[in-house]
Amino acid sequence: MKIRVGFGLGVRTRFVDRSFLDLVDDLERLRFDSLWLSERVTAECPDPVVALAVAAGRTTRLKLGMSVMVLPGRNPVLVAKELATLDRLSGGRLLPAFGLGAVSRAEQQAFGVERGERAARFDEALGLVRRLWTEDRVDHEGRFFRLEAAKVRPFPHQSPPDVWLGGAAPAELRRVGRLGDGWLPSFITPEAAAAGRAVVDDTAAEHGRSIDPEHFGVLLPYSFDPVPDEVLELLPARDPDIDRRRLVAVGAEQLADRIGEFVDVGFSKFVAVPLGDPVDATDHLERLARVVLPLQT
Repeated sequence: MKIRVGFGLGVRTRFVDRSFLDLVDDLERLRFDSLWLSERVTAECPDPVVALAVAAGRTTRLKLGMSVMVLPGRNPVLVAKELATLDRLSGGRLLPAFGLGAVSRAEQQAFGVERGERAARFDEALGLVRRLWTEDRVDHEGRFFRLEAAKVRPFPHQSPPDVWLGGAAPAELRRVGRLGDGWLPSFITPEAAAAGRAVVDDTAAEHGRSIDPEHFGVLLPYSFDPVPDEVLELLPARDPDIDRRRLVAVGAEQLADRIGEFVDVGFSKFVAVPLGDPVDATDHLERLARVVLPLQT
């Protein structure tokens, strides 16, 4: 397997000014594989498409991922155009990852989609994005979208980009198997990830598809300092009985060990996400790089 380690920022990040540019420069210099940005309209994190476009202009090798971009509530033609442009301008470094969005009334209002419609809108929109990246003309009459002779030019540099999906609920796992090219869950244990991968692979086979074995990754939260119990209790956990300390690695060495546990169950792409913004980002990334980047193959 080709093991790769990237770096991600959560929805509460405050890297929204010159500090973000310095962070990007450090990631490129240290040879992290990728940068991943979350999307939350009502939080302080930067818009992922805009910020990744800025990052693309400052780098030549750093891959650019979304963890994840909300698809329901967006026009699939505009999404296809924006991301095709970003992929071409970056020389094929885009790693698109889509999700349903946060279960938050404010977020749902921002995207104009009721919670009960999110999944159906997602499925229809994703199919159209894929078609717009590969077909000369797209005609479509669906529940949410109607297109006549729609097209996106130029096509993405990749032909087309592989689409990663997040989530670990049963319906989300089946969606990855039906529609995704890769799976990128978060706040998950190696055991749960192995079980989820089995569902993804089985669902893909049921639909006459297969997921590239190299396209199973994990967003891994970590901290260089001990995490207070009250903070751990706020972390999402699908299993209420799980010890939440297993969801967050403390220190770069424990993060490296956790990566090894996921490698053992067939995962090879990793995004290290700090629970809080580092005070000295350059020093933080250098400490992290010394321990986890040698794991790349």
